[in-house]
Amino acid sequence: MPPSFMMYIKQARHPALALALLMVIAIPASLMAQQGPQPRLPTVDLRAGMHTIKAELAVTPEQQMTGMMFRKEMNGNEGMLFVADEKSARCFWMKNTLVPLTIAFIGDDGTIVNLADMQPLDERSHCAKAPVRFALEMRQGWFDKRGIKAGAKLSGPPFAAAPK
Repeated sequence: MPPSFMMYIKQARHPALALALLMVIAIPASLMAQQGPQPRLPTVDLRAGMHTIKAELAVTPEQQMTGMMFRKEMNGNEGMLFVADEKSARCFWMKNTLVPLTIAFIGDDGTIVNLADMQPLDERSHCAKAPVRFALEMRQGWFDKRGIKAGAKLSGPPFAAAPK
């Protein structure tokens, strides 16, 4: 951080302004400068009945914040699985996301709690109807075309390893 910037913070007449400036410089530059898609993430194979899904694993806070932002396409049976350490009321939005998606909020045992269609660049929140650890984004219509609805069960390593 340039010394002149630190001096400006120390001389700020309003403590709230000084705090706000410190918070801005504490945000990692990689998050502030997100201008393109994140590199492809490691994948895991999931099953939805007879259908195989190749899901990128978004596990770190940075991977999850970026998600599908700035990607221009999502192929066939590809998706992104968001994995949290603990169950919570998880919500997602489509800021800087160019591909229409459907999100499945998934319980520890692989059961789909609810699905939500999300439109490109829409900043409205889409939330799980119950606390979950998993959320799977697929190209919009993927679940519908295969008749997969809330209550259906997915299988794969993340769900087998989920804590009870």
